[in-house]
Amino acid sequence: MTEINSIEIIGLIAATCTTAAFLPQVYQTWKTKNVSGLSLPMLTIFFTGVLLWLVYGTYIHSLSIILANAITIVSVFLLIVFKLRYRNR
Repeated sequence: MTEINSIEIIGLIAATCTTAAFLPQVYQTWKTKNVSGLSLPMLTIFFTGVLLWLVYGTYIHSLSIILANAITIVSVFLLIVFKLRYRNR
């Protein structure tokens, strides 16, 4: 495990902000079942990018990158599931 230094603390704060900013979209989509504003190609590309960031963060042992992308990949996965499940509503 990587020791947490001041730069990693900045990364953790950034990770918290960017991940938290994404969560209301997941909640709103789950609540309303309205997926008309979601693009499946964008979500798929975003999922791939987040997965690669997670692999990269694991490789360099960056706690902030690992945590942010682990949470975000679950959120994006849920949006993809919602998009596929509710697309005909």
